[in-house]
Amino acid sequence: MKICKLHENAVIPTYAHENDACFDLTAATVSGLTLVGQHIDPMHPVVCGTGLAFEVPPGYAMLVFSRSGQGFKNDVRLANCVGVIDAGFSGEVMVKLTCDDSMDLESGKKLPHFVKPGDRVAQALLVATPRVTFEVVEQLGLSERGTNGFGSTG
Repeated sequence: MKICKLHENAVIPTYAHENDACFDLTAATVSGLTLVGQHIDPMHPVVCGTGLAFEVPPGYAMLVFSRSGQGFKNDVRLANCVGVIDAGFSGEVMVKLTCDDSMDLESGKKLPHFVKPGDRVAQALLVATPRVTFEVVEQLGLSERGTNGFGSTG
């Protein structure tokens, strides 16, 4: 996949391990800052620019996810949960991080979490996106599950 470095701090994505599905995205800028970190507060999300633009191939999309370590350790996640970068988008990939709670359960103290340029802030996955056509019908085919919804499997 072709990428373009838009900022001097941009880091070319890498896979941390051989069998990883996602590659890491790194902050080049944080809320417009290029040298210092920014505190992520539950009421004030932080925008990180990756400094990269991607040429997603036609028939694919790049999905951007939170990094599990940020969520488990710091309650930090993507503000929009999952980002979708379509094949037609050629701008800089941005990541907006929010903190659900910055309170340490054991001590009851607020634990600030800072993000700075050079930090891995998200992970991304390239997925095929087949085009479908829609057919309006009077009734759908029968299935074992039928219309049983949430909680129907126990």
